[in-house]
Amino acid sequence: MPTDQGVTEELRDVLDRYAAAWSSGDTEQLVAAYHPDFTLHYFGQNPLAGVHRGKSAALSVLRDFGLRTERSLVSIVSVMAGSERGGLLVRERLGREAPVEVERLFIYRIEGGLLRESWIYDQDQRLIDGLLAS
Repeated sequence: MPTDQGVTEELRDVLDRYAAAWSSGDTEQLVAAYHPDFTLHYFGQNPLAGVHRGKSAALSVLRDFGLRTERSLVSIVSVMAGSERGGLLVRERLGREAPVEVERLFIYRIEGGLLRESWIYDQDQRLIDGLLAS
């Protein structure tokens, strides 16, 4: 069984590669980073909220979010890794008419070197729910 330090280093490596792909717009590498049984936990009171199981279902929700909000990455603020979970704190620009910048926290669990599960926490959940309602 790997040590906590070994798990932390693996998490960090997976998330560093994922962050690099996201920052460079490498969609092929982003998609390849997800486990086939990936599960996405999306919070809020909006049409995309819920638990989405399977890589295809989760990526569909993430794609839909991007289309509805005209989401664009501003920066990766921080890459974090612990003994069980890791995370990316990102700054994104959202919105059509009056774009806003928000920070979003993506928490990940990995399995076999791939992203296996994620929880998304938004800086302003009401703003996100409003953007997705329109």
